Amino acid sequence: MYHYIKGTVVLKGTNYLVIDNNGVGYRIFTSDSVLQRISVDKNEKIYTYLHIREDLMELYGFLTREELSTFEMLISVSGVGPKVGLSLLSTVPPSEFALAVVTNNVKAITRAPGVGPKVAQRIILELKDKLKNDQLIQEAVMYEEPAVDANEAVSALMVLGYSQGEAKKAVAAAGEGASTEETVRQALKQLMK
Repeated sequence: MYHYIKGTVVLKGTNYLVIDNNGVGYRIFTSDSVLQRISVDKNEKIYTYLHIREDLMELYGFLTREELSTFEMLISVSGVGPKVGLSLLSTVPPSEFALAVVTNNVKAITRAPGVGPKVAQRIILELKDKLKNDQLIQEAVMYEEPAVDANEAVSALMVLGYSQGEAKKAVAAAGEGASTEETVRQALKQLMK
């Protein structure tokens, strides 16, 4: 319903912010990392997700589309709601989260409050399957096949919402010989340009 809201941040709470847009104050729940990066009385563009249940409607907000994409993937996992999604994004940045899913790093995911080993394993299992079924099969290969280490970096970028073609091109531009984590970082820099 709302893709983003642009306006002046008028209040920061413990887990939310209020943004004024033409005289309407939108209360938007967000992660600790977003709250640390914004300032009151500054104009901000917040990408939003509207969560609707039978008894409430809540807005969740993020500074980047990558954070929003990661959040939407997280809440698609059975047993993971918006609060757990925010907890994970508060603890683990999207690039590290994608790498944790690709490398089966349960420990990195369980650093988030409210996420135990069973939930972390479910997140890894469901998101890996989602990548294989949705993006790896459906998208045509537009670039040369990357090396084995680069495949993990491509998968990590796809978890963040990039297409397979975009991910492969960014990984190729990032260069070879670096660790998977460094390759993901360099590729993200390429994609942000």
